[in-house]
Amino acid sequence: MSTDTRAAVTIDRRSASNKDIRTPKDSGGDKWVGGVSHVILAIWSIVVILPMLWTLIGSFKTTKEIFASPFGLPADWSFDNYVNAWVKNNFGQMFLNTVIVVGVALVLVMILGAMCAYVLARFSLPGSRVIYYLMLAGLTFPIFLAIVPLFFILQGMGLLNTLPGLIITYVAFALPFTVFFLFSFFKSLPYEIQEAAYVDGASEWRTFFQVMLPMAKPGMAAIAIMNFLGLWNQFLLPISLNTNQDNYVLSQGMASFASAAGYQVDFGAMFAAVIITIVPVLIVYILFQRQLQGSVSQGTSK
Repeated sequence: MSTDTRAAVTIDRRSASNKDIRTPKDSGGDKWVGGVSHVILAIWSIVVILPMLWTLIGSFKTTKEIFASPFGLPADWSFDNYVNAWVKNNFGQMFLNTVIVVGVALVLVMILGAMCAYVLARFSLPGSRVIYYLMLAGLTFPIFLAIVPLFFILQGMGLLNTLPGLIITYVAFALPFTVFFLFSFFKSLPYEIQEAAYVDGASEWRTFFQVMLPMAKPGMAAIAIMNFLGLWNQFLLPISLNTNQDNYVLSQGMASFASAAGYQVDFGAMFAAVIITIVPVLIVYILFQRQLQGSVSQGTSK
């Protein structure tokens, strides 16, 4: 037997032995737990998917068809309900208002939250721990308790019932969670890279934006998705601080549409409005779910 053949046989034996050693053996209890978990997840998926599927099918039906055959397919797959919801019920303007408010608030809260978390995590400043704990305290403060003070504050600033006032409020309530989430990411980054940037002559601003912030990209992506979902579905703040119908966001429009119609609700148009509201959220989550999973796994590994 040649030397190459002996080496190949040795490698094959080692790989086979390593495979036998590393292959986990599932016990009966593990299989039972895995089977029960899959059954629970399947039931949960059905509970979540079926109402959404029923709403999607109902958005192509008329109100008579919905009551006559709630679970049947529509006779005509028409987009009339979407046109009625978008044009007649002014959901187009409300959609634009929502994009403006959520988009601007998301950009501001990500920039301010990242800068605040970076300073609190990387620098020892007088009162930094107090500021951090105050941020944590903001997570425990119920929103409904701040409605009355916010009302008078925005009224005094001349921002009540305006989109800028709603943007400022969104940023204020999303900032504590953003700082709390990003604090651990910036804290875990190696100090050697920051010191190397200083040695190369980088300023504090350049070090943050060009060195440290890109390294925290997984955490930034995760918190951006979470903030987007929370701000897009926000209901209590806009319904209390934004009573001007020209500045309505989608969550207000849904409630106003259902209550104003009384017993003459156009359920087909309402289901179409629901689909218009949730589709952007689904698209954002589908596009960025890999970043969310990567950031969670990276955070747990550290």
